[in-house]
Amino acid sequence: MELKRVVVTGLGAVTPLGNSVPEFWDNLVKGVSGATPITRFDTTNFKTKFACEVKDFDATKYFDRKEVRKLDLYAQYAIASAKEALEQSGLDLETIDKDEVGVIFAAGIGGIATFEQEIGYYYQHLENGPKFNPFFIPKMISDIAAGQISIMYGFRGPNYSTASACASSTNALIDAFNYIRLGKANVILAGGAEAAITPGGVGGFNALTALSTRNDDPEGASRPFSKSRDGFVMGEGAGCLVLEDLDHALARGANILCEVVGGGLSADAYHLTASHPEGLGAKLVMRRALKDAGMNPEDIDYINVHGTSTPVGDISEPRAIIDVFGENAYKLNISATKSMTGHLLGAAGAVEAIASVLAVMNDIVPPTINFTEGDEDPDIDFNLNFTFNKAQKRVVNAALSNTFGFGGHNASVIVKKYVL
Repeated sequence: MELKRVVVTGLGAVTPLGNSVPEFWDNLVKGVSGATPITRFDTTNFKTKFACEVKDFDATKYFDRKEVRKLDLYAQYAIASAKEALEQSGLDLETIDKDEVGVIFAAGIGGIATFEQEIGYYYQHLENGPKFNPFFIPKMISDIAAGQISIMYGFRGPNYSTASACASSTNALIDAFNYIRLGKANVILAGGAEAAITPGGVGGFNALTALSTRNDDPEGASRPFSKSRDGFVMGEGAGCLVLEDLDHALARGANILCEVVGGGLSADAYHLTASHPEGLGAKLVMRRALKDAGMNPEDIDYINVHGTSTPVGDISEPRAIIDVFGENAYKLNISATKSMTGHLLGAAGAVEAIASVLAVMNDIVPPTINFTEGDEDPDIDFNLNFTFNKAQKRVVNAALSNTFGFGGHNASVIVKKYVL
């Protein structure tokens, strides 16, 4: 069976760096940090008091106030990103076969804000018996963003959510890629959304000692590969990519942004929250992505690394890159865009895939910010080009994006310039 080629025809993003793809990319290239003091709740008694929140998001731009009350914030972000991606794709919603359009949208956590609000209300009113909002469950569940997008546009193709912690939305992209190349759909909106900057989200990650506590310097807190890194910075938002069968895109005269050529999946089979110290799962997933794409290590120009700014994780991934890419590891560019966006958890893979697509389209590698001379971790090979502090112009024919999640879930996707 001949596999179909899969291209990207639309992008949408709601991020701490901007609520559209152009704004996101502009700030990413400029090296802007999205970290600010948390505004969502009182952080007085929390170890971490800052995060990368989405700013100035107006849900009423996308749906009326009555509908807003039925949607958790993570689903609002998802729908907003899907709307932008669809608009860029130029799909004619009046003429396309909606039976052949799917939605695969990830969430690592889902509606945690709704859960906390409803459970809090329950315990405050125990004497009156259990009373819950009738939308509690459909607002909270992690598949509902995919369902809502499908309902909004009438898309009847494959429709579900993927959940593999921080690898969730890369899983969604790979699933969409596979469905289309196997001929099971013409178009799939794939991505992820998360809105976990809540007392439970921040408090839970604090309990794991996973978050940075650099409260005196939020903008400088996410510092991947620096010796002084002390944990990741929580982020939120959504990313959506319109993936499309090449023949379908050509037939309608679509503007093709890039091509998706391969994906890999693996497990560390090691620890609940820590990556394997030698990067065994990371090596395997990158090799599988390269094999799936029919590419060699020297074909990759840029890697958007998982790079969360955690003490252990930032060591294992560069080791894995050196092992997989050999001498080419020192010729390609690496960057950790989480240094600017924070860690978007289940949405990270989609947002970082968008950054990778834009790097391919614009021949610019966004930076890894917050690195200072003399802050080198002795366990990391700094002969690698981490694109520290300043974006770099270079030809980016192909980019690989890595995401690794709690539970040892690893996912990598490769995009490259489209050539007919």
